[in-house]
Amino acid sequence: MKVDRLYAITVFLMNHGRTSAKDLAKHFEVSIRTIQRDIDSLCSAGIPVVAITGINGGYELTKRFTLNNQIISQKDYSYILTALNGLSSATNNPEISNIYEKIISLTDENDVGMILDFSVLQEGNSRFLSLIQLAVTRRKAVRFSYTNSLNEKRIHIVEPIAVIYRWYSWYLLAYSIVKDDYRTYKLLRMDDLEITEEDFSKEHDSPQNILTNHDKNNTVMHTKIIVKCNPDFITKAYEYLNGKVIKYLDNDMAIMELSVVENEQLWLGTLLSFGDSIEILSPGHIKEKLISCANKIISLYQKL
Repeated sequence: MKVDRLYAITVFLMNHGRTSAKDLAKHFEVSIRTIQRDIDSLCSAGIPVVAITGINGGYELTKRFTLNNQIISQKDYSYILTALNGLSSATNNPEISNIYEKIISLTDENDVGMILDFSVLQEGNSRFLSLIQLAVTRRKAVRFSYTNSLNEKRIHIVEPIAVIYRWYSWYLLAYSIVKDDYRTYKLLRMDDLEITEEDFSKEHDSPQNILTNHDKNNTVMHTKIIVKCNPDFITKAYEYLNGKVIKYLDNDMAIMELSVVENEQLWLGTLLSFGDSIEILSPGHIKEKLISCANKIISLYQKL
């Protein structure tokens, strides 16, 4: 509906500032002409949208503009509560619990019918999460010992930007002073974390923008593995190895494609645990890597 889009455009401009008609059209999947008509409608309704001309031009709201909180519905509050409850279960942060208590009186938390329980995310990470967030607030660099995927251990001093949960693990997004670049560090590989007295060396962009640019420039090499999979293990290949079926064979077996990061080790152990239910067809060096690992295991137990 047009009314919904007008509200969404207003909120978008509040959150993102000056935005071109082209970018707004792309985001809302409408034509530039539709965006121009929407902006005219907003101005007619008293929403102070300003048009800026030139190379860096676009639409923006006047700085003093705010939205009346009454446009937040009871359903909206319920979703906010669900998200806060999930975040609280993941971090065990008392400040989040306090915010939850402030909002819960405004709505019925049963409206959404959804529970996000991320308490498992606290395991092995809770000792660092609050410390990193404190460093971000104070704008202080942190020092820690880090073991990379090649089992190399080094000391790092970085400026923390945010903690991120992705790929089933917590990561620290930070600016490396030595590398003059933004990097991610897996929390489970960190040790001896401490906040230093060193202030941030510069102003940083928003965490979301930094992460988006980091992902664009990510040079992690993924290897495609083609396997023949027992029908009983197709679902597990989906779940644990991000697999997809290329084709099904007459005997209910499936040819699947897996995508792995070679320097990581978890996928190799998962493949070994599947035993003879999965056969690697290509590439050859991955097959040899699996054979070598299996032979070492056999050799170890043959000594007993």
